[in-house]
Amino acid sequence: MLRTLWNSKTAMMANQNKIDSISNNISNSNTDGYKKIDVRFKDLMYETLNRQGYPLTENNNRQVDPYNGGGSRSTEGIRVFTQGNLKQTGINTDLAIDGDGLFRLTRPDGNIVYKRAGSFNIDIARGTLVDDMGSYLNIEYKDGVDLNNVGLESSKLTVNKDGTIYSGSANSRVEIGRIPLYKPVGDEALISVGESYFTLAEGAEVVETSDYDLRQGFVEMSNVDMSEEFTQLILTQRAFELNSKSLKTADEMWGLINNLRGR
Repeated sequence: MLRTLWNSKTAMMANQNKIDSISNNISNSNTDGYKKIDVRFKDLMYETLNRQGYPLTENNNRQVDPYNGGGSRSTEGIRVFTQGNLKQTGINTDLAIDGDGLFRLTRPDGNIVYKRAGSFNIDIARGTLVDDMGSYLNIEYKDGVDLNNVGLESSKLTVNKDGTIYSGSANSRVEIGRIPLYKPVGDEALISVGESYFTLAEGAEVVETSDYDLRQGFVEMSNVDMSEEFTQLILTQRAFELNSKSLKTADEMWGLINNLRGR
């Protein structure tokens, strides 16, 4: 009975974590560049109820011993970096990554962050690319060009698929530099810090990648599949309700036993 109560409780906690992650995904379904979070389940310890030593076989078929499980728990949220659909905006400062990679930016406080969303603006004071939070896009400038004299203008900005940036009209373009993209080494290298930003986990690193095309005038949408999220939400809610009923039934049985003992 105690094991049933424990199993139901841990399963309800795991399902609640799953529901929370689904709710977060749905609420960010319209956030450009958002990468959904996936919560999965892991079995806790199992033990056999038939402790007779070495398992026996009968008629060349392995005998299946009865097992008693310890319930399940949820894993840490796993960020899924599959690519979202690209949406054309026609805005010169919007950049979408078609392939692998993340933009590197420097926040106003000097910290380095990474993000997938590529909706940028021109910083009037310096004439370089910044995001909505005022973070500067990392650009490898050509000789003689730096953050203070780049002087980009939205109407005269051209970005090639390889990230090369040009300023000026079609007949008199001047190469400004290149936008490098980076990918993390390992599945747990990035930590979400809000506003679509990621920082590196302790000891983690990123490497520069070339497996991408930059699409000017596009933004990447979130990779949340609403039909999949709602399906998972229904299944998880049903599992939560089932474990809740199991917990209620076990509690009623305990009450019945206590009443019998009290007589």
